[in-house]
Amino acid sequence: MAKRNNTAGKSKKKSKKRNRLVRFFRDDRTKLVIGLSIIVFALFLSLAFISYLFTWKIDQSFEWSKIFSSADIQVENWSGKTGAWFSHLFMDRWFGIASFSVPFLLLIVGLRLLNLKLLPLWKTIKVTIVATILISVTFGYLFNDSGGFLGSGVGGNHGFVVSSWLNAFIGRIGTAFLLFVAIIAFLLFSFNTSFHWLRFRKKEEKDEDTPDKESMVGVVSVVDPENEGIDDLENVPEVVEDEPVAIDTPSDDEVVPEEVVNDNNQVEMIVEKKKENDIFDEEEMDHIHLENYDPTLDLSSYTLPSVSLLEEYESEDSTVSKEELVGNKNKIVDTLANYKIQIDRIKATIGPTVTLYEIVPAPGVRISKIKNLEDDIALSLSALGIRIIAPIPGRGTIGIEVPNLNPEIVSMRSMITSRKFQESEFELGVALGKTISNETYVADLTQMPHLLIAGATGQGKSVGLNAIIASLLYKKHPSELKLVMIDPKKVELTLYSKLERHFLAKIPDIEEPIITDTQSVINTLNSLTIEMDQRYDLLKMGQVRNIREYNAKFKERKLNPEKGHRYLPYIVLIVDEFADLIMTAGKEIETPLARLAQIARAVGIHLVIATQRPTTNIITGVIKANFPVRIAFRVTSMIDSRTILDSPGANQLVGRGDMLILPGSDLVRLQCAFIGSPEIDRITEFIGSQRGYPTAFMLPEYSDGSSDDLDDIDLQSRDPLFDDAARMVVLHQQGSTSLIQRKLSIGYNRAGRIIDQLEAVGIVGPFEGSKARHVLLADEYSLEQFLRKLNEGSSLETE
Repeated sequence: MAKRNNTAGKSKKKSKKRNRLVRFFRDDRTKLVIGLSIIVFALFLSLAFISYLFTWKIDQSFEWSKIFSSADIQVENWSGKTGAWFSHLFMDRWFGIASFSVPFLLLIVGLRLLNLKLLPLWKTIKVTIVATILISVTFGYLFNDSGGFLGSGVGGNHGFVVSSWLNAFIGRIGTAFLLFVAIIAFLLFSFNTSFHWLRFRKKEEKDEDTPDKESMVGVVSVVDPENEGIDDLENVPEVVEDEPVAIDTPSDDEVVPEEVVNDNNQVEMIVEKKKENDIFDEEEMDHIHLENYDPTLDLSSYTLPSVSLLEEYESEDSTVSKEELVGNKNKIVDTLANYKIQIDRIKATIGPTVTLYEIVPAPGVRISKIKNLEDDIALSLSALGIRIIAPIPGRGTIGIEVPNLNPEIVSMRSMITSRKFQESEFELGVALGKTISNETYVADLTQMPHLLIAGATGQGKSVGLNAIIASLLYKKHPSELKLVMIDPKKVELTLYSKLERHFLAKIPDIEEPIITDTQSVINTLNSLTIEMDQRYDLLKMGQVRNIREYNAKFKERKLNPEKGHRYLPYIVLIVDEFADLIMTAGKEIETPLARLAQIARAVGIHLVIATQRPTTNIITGVIKANFPVRIAFRVTSMIDSRTILDSPGANQLVGRGDMLILPGSDLVRLQCAFIGSPEIDRITEFIGSQRGYPTAFMLPEYSDGSSDDLDDIDLQSRDPLFDDAARMVVLHQQGSTSLIQRKLSIGYNRAGRIIDQLEAVGIVGPFEGSKARHVLLADEYSLEQFLRKLNEGSSLETE
């Protein structure tokens, strides 16, 4: 027994040492020191290699075995004896001139450790290694017969030996052909080089030989610079890879202009049959050759938060001792034995907060007898929150969850750094906590598709919301996600106001990024319903069923932005205290919220709602029906537990982040990840200090009709940009505030006043919800006549 304890103690010490070592190398200071060391060593090697080109003859007399000899032995290399030794090893014995790739690779690695990304790391390493070998062999072949440094120095000993072997095996001419093919293949596969001009020339010659009408149409519209096609196909911009990402890139055949010509010929022939002399519009042709749209380019320098901003909460007293396990096991067995219940087997699974004891009762024992002993077992264990699962689904056992004497704090850092979270491919992946078996629980918000959170005061609801928000911030780019935050208490979500120009969305007439006023909440929810309707119109126009298909089609340039299409970021609505909103606004809140909960999932709008009062008048049947996934922290009564989870159990939790989640038919017990206010402050400060968008993401304007009093508008003090806005609205035949704001580069409030003035004088029609206002003037001539009369009337009134 003592030997086993000693062995367990040694294994724990080894594990702690290993964890300290991992933390040491993950520390940013360690990365900084190692990165600077690698960069300095790369410069040292570069200096030594350059010096070798001039001092190699003198340094050849140096005996390499005396590299650590006294200082009396001198070399001419600028980097001393160490530099001379490295130069001799790489330049003479190995790869010759191609050895300069070694300090180049070291420089790239060192800069990457300093978070400076000049080139994609792994692709650069692979390309450089192949290029080094190829250059060495090529120079060895070209200077094989030269003497001195031009013999073994240019290509190195490696190039000399390999080229000599190839010459003997397939001859000098065969080696030349082999190297030529290898270089061409290297250029093609490493730099996406194509020889489309050869195939294009061949196509042009073919068209000259067969001048039929249909083929001539394709050549004129695409090839000939004097006609209405692309002026110069050879100037199509190349794709510059910034980072190696796990997406399917188009093959060379997909970007070769000859394929575009063929496609255009086919489409052109079809168009010719439908309408004579119809050709592609020049702008449509440009869309064919554009690369996939990347929404992150607007903030290409944006950097995801580092895990070093998060704390590690480790406690030596959080482990469950063997004595505690054995003691609980004996008490459970004795309590059941007092009621004549025999157990065949018992198994303990240690979790961060509770330990699950799985028991297999003897044959003939009724499960209901054990279930009825819940209070007796809790009394014998002197524990709070005993929960019996009879039976455990899929296992054939009965579970008894017993709280640990020293519960463990699950840090948000351990969740973010977990392999399960990092490798998840969820669109909106959130790391909620750890299960009883200490597994990281990661869920996809898009599959939920909405989340309802309830629990008594101080049991972890706000921390759970923070964990969800932090998970999203560590995964998504600002162009891919927008957050609408509603906080009636005015204190819980204020830390996220620093994210206004990156992740937050709001309606235009609200100054504060976090919505706290009840009327603003009503307007925001109605504005979200307008955004939802607009997005469904876009999906209908794009002939897709959901936001993922729509964005994929938009990235592939299959949807024209000039026809109203745009990239759609996910929108997550977060409400911290839902009960207070229902008490103050009632149906005005519940009606738009129910609409969003019912049909907003397909267009990428998802809801996360938290409340401390899970009563039936707050969580109504409509809300529960549209929130299939619910989270319950500790509540005060079984009735509240049944309201939120449709079953008891939440009243038996131990608090402090202990929670039950209902993802489907079975409840899962988790210990919620903890993230404190200082951590949130560091994350928001890190994101907020980076370059962001000019403003928050603006939701559509919403008007309830009560504030629209056109009689109060003073037409004598029209905006200086009134005439320009009127001309632009008539030209585009679209009366919207966002159009005026975007085209005239003005603020939303000013654009709103201009649109009200345009409505007051009769240029645009009234507000119609999600639709753009009707323009009442048909052309610019009519507008100019209207403006002239309007200005003359204004001048007469002034006189």
